[in-house]
Order: sequence, then C-alpha cells, then structure tokens
Amino acid sequence: MSTGIIILIVVGVIALWAVGTYNNLVGLRNNRENAFANIDVQLRQRYDLVPQLVATVKGYAAHESSVLEKVTAARSAAMSAGSINEKIAAETQLSGALAGLKVSLEAYPDLKANQNFLQLQSELADIENKLAATRRFFNSTTKELNTSIQSFPANILAGMFGFHTEPMFDIAPEERATVEKAPVVQF
Repeated sequence: MSTGIIILIVVGVIALWAVGTYNNLVGLRNNRENAFANIDVQLRQRYDLVPQLVATVKGYAAHESSVLEKVTAARSAAMSAGSINEKIAAETQLSGALAGLKVSLEAYPDLKANQNFLQLQSELADIENKLAATRRFFNSTTKELNTSIQSFPANILAGMFGFHTEPMFDIAPEERATVEKAPVVQF
C-alpha cells in the first residue's frame, strides 16, 4: 500500500469519528433541552395553579400578605425567565416561596379544612411530585451530556464546537440548610 492511501484511510477514520462524536454531542444536548421542555410543561401547570391557591388563601390569611406577595413575585419572575439557567434560578426562588406559604398556612385550621383549598393543595402536591421526577430526568440527561463533553477524546471536539458543561437543576445554597435538616413531627 502506498503512503497516500494509508494517510487517506487515517483521515477518513478520524473524520468519521469526528462526525459521530459531534452528532452524539448534539443528540445529548437536544435530549437535555427536551428534558427541560418536560419541566416547562409541569411549570406551566404550577403557574396556572398558584394564583388560584393564593386567591383562596387570601380569603383566610389577609395579614400574611408578604408571603403571598413573595409567591406572586416569584411566579412572575419564573414565567418571564428566558434561558434554561434563568428558569432554574427562578424556579428555585418559587419553590422557596411556596415552602414559606406552606409553613404560614399551618396557623389556619379552617383553611386546611376548606374543600377548594384541599383540592388545590392536592393538585399542587401532584405537580410538585411530577416536577421532581422531570427534574431528576433533566439532571440525568445533563449528567450524560456533561460526561460526554468532559471525556477524552470527545472533549477536544466539544471544545472546538462550543459545547460546554451545563448546570444541574439543584437546590439553591440558601435552601440547602433547610432541606438537609430532618423534619420535626409533632402530635
């Protein structure tokens, strides 16, 4: 075999590897974006449910307006977030505001017995469970993308084509202490 043919074969193999690796990275990036689109579906339901919940609570908890204002402001910020990273930050803020709302509601036994409130609370719990599942899937696809981007030799091609590691959808640092603390159960 001549040297020219060997060089041509090596270049062809490298080109096929590059195309395959690039296509794999694009597929992983698209899977991550699709996973976040699934989160968006759940978030839309949450956004639609929050005003109903706030309106129901307002009737019982007029003096808890600061908590309700935080929930409303966080919902608005989450709805107007543009990029995936902005949405992750805004959703973390909304989750914190909703947690504050749940804590403040403990003082209203009549509200906790109200059928409308119970139904809204049940729907919100269901949406939160679905969000947790879709966030886990999102984080799984993000991990797969990040692993591929950081693995040799794909990292060479990833850097050349502007692929970079992406953040996970996780708990904000200010919420971490609350989440890591064991819940207090009282009877």
